[in-house]
Amino acid sequence: MERSCRYCLEGAVANPIEKIKDEKPGLAVKAELIEFARLGWEAISKGDLERLKWIGWFFRKKTPGRWMVRLRVPGGILSSEQLRVVGGILAEFSDVKQLDITTRQNLEMRGLRIEDSVSIQERLEAVGLTTVQSGMDNVRNIVGSPVAGIDPDELIDVRPLVQQMQDLITEGGRGSFAFSNLPRKFNISITGDRENSAHAEINDIGFIPARREERIGFNVLVGGVLNSQRATPALPLDAFVLPEQVAPLCAAVLRIYSDHGPREARTRARLIYLLEDWGISKFRAAVEADLGFALPPAAHEEFIDYDKRDHVGVWPQKQAGYCFVGLHVPIGRLWAHQALEVADLAEVYGQGEVRLTVEQSFLIPHVAEEKLEALLVEPLLAVFSPEPNPLLRGLVSCTGAQFCNLAIIETKERALKLAHVLASELDLPQPVRIHWSGCPNSCGQPQIGDIGLIGTRTKVAGQSVDAVDILMGGQVGREARFGEVVREGVPCDELAAVLKGLLIEHFGAEERPVALAS
Repeated sequence: MERSCRYCLEGAVANPIEKIKDEKPGLAVKAELIEFARLGWEAISKGDLERLKWIGWFFRKKTPGRWMVRLRVPGGILSSEQLRVVGGILAEFSDVKQLDITTRQNLEMRGLRIEDSVSIQERLEAVGLTTVQSGMDNVRNIVGSPVAGIDPDELIDVRPLVQQMQDLITEGGRGSFAFSNLPRKFNISITGDRENSAHAEINDIGFIPARREERIGFNVLVGGVLNSQRATPALPLDAFVLPEQVAPLCAAVLRIYSDHGPREARTRARLIYLLEDWGISKFRAAVEADLGFALPPAAHEEFIDYDKRDHVGVWPQKQAGYCFVGLHVPIGRLWAHQALEVADLAEVYGQGEVRLTVEQSFLIPHVAEEKLEALLVEPLLAVFSPEPNPLLRGLVSCTGAQFCNLAIIETKERALKLAHVLASELDLPQPVRIHWSGCPNSCGQPQIGDIGLIGTRTKVAGQSVDAVDILMGGQVGREARFGEVVREGVPCDELAAVLKGLLIEHFGAEERPVALAS
């Protein structure tokens, strides 16, 4: 299941980020933000441009002077008040007024200026939001079940555990030097549902609900990775932990990774390489030594027994008389005014809460059954539909070349346009998950899509053009697996015809009859 070495970088290279961190800790810039705002972006050193990612401010070469700001939204749960503040910041300070939902249940605001950063940070912190440690060598947003606490079939409500880990890692959003100098980024997922909704297999630590001796807890996976060097599923740690042991185990793993993880080259600075160097047995023993107690073996009774849902549509909650409504956000992008409208809907029809999904959509929980009919005819639901076309429903895309320095091709608008074209020509019996990533770094998680597309370049008539490598066979949920490359270097101009053929051959799509002119 490991990716072809086509995407590997040859040989070890010096690690300039470690040098930057040696000169000054990344998190130290939090105390310097007022000065950066006063001086302006052009006066900021290259080292500090990197360090600002530690507090969620990302300089974008594609849009000089206009930054991307990434929040932390643990488990993807927001209050309507928090979302309204985000929408208000975009409306007042952003030139593009765009907001993206990420594949880690997070939010990225675009088009902001460092000169406005102090006001922006104050507004976010006033409603309990933080941007701290959302990029670079930190633990990224903690992913959890989007229906935690409301799923009728869940085994554990993981919301308190997600918050415990958030507080551990960021010291309540203030920033933690203890966990801000990792060899590279680190991903954690935890779910108490039966469908592996947070993709444990692609995280550095993944917690899966399990039962041992009549107690419900978690089996632990470690070392999952998707990036330009490799795609490797997480390995069983052969350990069972109770809910109260989740945060201590994460802390132990992070300390070991920080102290012993490889740092010589960025291409090898992930947990999987330490696991391969040491072996699982040595790593597990080190975790136990740090914890100060032995871990029982993994439970045989593990609960991933449901097919993975995208949570789009109307679903009953465990609370009698209530439902949650999942609304599809095309390519995960919304505008400032739409964010404000979503906040309003959550207050009018729910209990002032919005939840984000790893499929880049959102749901409104706690909708009383007597309010459902009125919600479903709200004008915004014509855009964010609870019943989208099967091709649009499964569409996931990274940022792409419009804003990302690393992307090789533009993805979001191209993905949306192509999905509309195919939807107009084909009828599908079920949703097909098409994941776009503008480069091999795999932010769009193409390896877990039914069809995955990785941006590249190819030659047509001697000219270099946008192209994709095509993967197929990815699966999520109870029998998760990674897709394999089936076509390489397909020009984007030819992609509609190629995808149409694949959808007909492998997914039961049928061509719609061509309407005859009268």
